[in-house]
Amino acid sequence: MHFLRNLMLALAGAALLFAAACSSGPVASQNQTELAPVQQVAPPAYTLGNGDQLRITIFGQEDLSGEFEVDGTGSISMPLIGQVMAHGLSTPQLEAHIKSMLDGDYILNPRVSVEVINYRPFYILGEVNRPGEYPYTSGISVLNAVAAAGGFTYRANKKVVYIKSVDSNKEQAYELNTSTVVKPGDTLRIGERLF
Repeated sequence: MHFLRNLMLALAGAALLFAAACSSGPVASQNQTELAPVQQVAPPAYTLGNGDQLRITIFGQEDLSGEFEVDGTGSISMPLIGQVMAHGLSTPQLEAHIKSMLDGDYILNPRVSVEVINYRPFYILGEVNRPGEYPYTSGISVLNAVAAAGGFTYRANKKVVYIKSVDSNKEQAYELNTSTVVKPGDTLRIGERLF
């Protein structure tokens, strides 16, 4: 019984993925940049970067717990252990790293929790009314970001958005729709339409 139910669920999921893959067609952009896939099946874990604000709890150690910001060097400064590199780590990786630094020398078998309380901002440029830096909120789409920046100018290309993520050195073209999401630290550029 469980086998049939699991098989039906797997087939339904595969059909949805196939339908989604067939329905997303490429969009021509101004400079004929190839569009990246709008969604990934399994997005990579969020990695910490400059400007992220963290709440770190060392259970039973209130003096060591608190709120910390990842600074320009990619580190946080903690009591007892000093500078801890956080840039490029996921929260579970940072938990394990802090635990290994504290274990033995300072605390016996420490329990560590890391939580992101404020993500680094995103940036929006180009054909929007108020380009600039904006606070990131979880799940924000490109259209939400444009709305936060005062909407499109009359010259804006409303079909394509160019996104440069913090871990890339070049921007990529994406369909400008509600499925295209913004990640912390992204730089969005709304181009100008041709006519």
